[in-house]
Amino acid sequence: MRSVVLLLLGVHLVNAGMHSHIVIYTATKGVPDFPEFVAATMVDGTQVNYYDSEIKEVIPRQDWVRGAVDEQFWQRNTQIRSTVHQTFKNNINIAMQRFNQTQGVHTWQEMYGCEMNDDGTTQGYGQYGYDGADFVSLDKNTLTWTAANPQAVITKHKWEANRAIAEQYKAYLENTCIEWLKKYVAYGKDTLERKVSPQVSLLQKDPSSPVTCHATGFFPSGVKISWQKNGQDHDEDVDLGELLPNEDGTFQRTSSINVGPDEWKNNRFSCVVEHQDKTIRKTEDDIITNFGDSVPIGIIVGAVAAVILVAVIGVVGYLVYQRKKASDDGSNSSAHT
Repeated sequence: MRSVVLLLLGVHLVNAGMHSHIVIYTATKGVPDFPEFVAATMVDGTQVNYYDSEIKEVIPRQDWVRGAVDEQFWQRNTQIRSTVHQTFKNNINIAMQRFNQTQGVHTWQEMYGCEMNDDGTTQGYGQYGYDGADFVSLDKNTLTWTAANPQAVITKHKWEANRAIAEQYKAYLENTCIEWLKKYVAYGKDTLERKVSPQVSLLQKDPSSPVTCHATGFFPSGVKISWQKNGQDHDEDVDLGELLPNEDGTFQRTSSINVGPDEWKNNRFSCVVEHQDKTIRKTEDDIITNFGDSVPIGIIVGAVAAVILVAVIGVVGYLVYQRKKASDDGSNSSAHT
């Protein structure tokens, strides 16, 4: 089951030859200076529309999206998300009761969507989380729900007693979701199918610090970062970072290796970055440090900007599915927990 943690808005790993359409909703409680409810639609890791409880309207995030929808789309989906917001507020309160909580910071989340491969095969999924942990997820093949903890069993039984919820969800994932994905990909082809190779740097604070392989500026998001020792794959003492968004719609990712100075001296280590059909290799000779030559300011600014972006737009989930008109892009009203 895919883990429902506080997913980063705009960060969804898309494999080569695959397109994805994901709807993300999150409700929060007890978080000052942050909207109670946030929603977004992602296509191939690119945010195409956005809504929150403060702006109170669905807005496009890509110019090409306007051509893919009619004017009523924005009003229709604004109303849907406003309704879902109210249901989410109620579901947080119910979840707090089940976990015997009376105060604190809490989130009610869902992510659902579909994927389409180049060979025409498709996948669909829906999952829900509370406070950053899995809560319940749909098995659309059996039309059943999997509870991740005892508190979710009540929800599982309630939703399975109303089989129409899973049936409608399945219909959306296998039909409407795919239809919208095809439409988005067609209209956004120049953006969604562009290929930008990564810029790769090896960074080290001082001789005793880990060496970080930093790949940035690439699109699409599928990238593989690995280490080699004397020409052989090496995965010991390696820490792979999360995929992060850049402000220009590209991505960045790091992989750090913690190797002592003597081991560096006696062996030949290299970082290998694979993206699309391009392979980039960096060795010890390419390490940039701040105890010799300074780290380029562009790398520092890019990394800091990504962290800030993640902190500001971290989002996940939507809540229970109840199918709307086929003209909607996947923004649904919600059932109670």
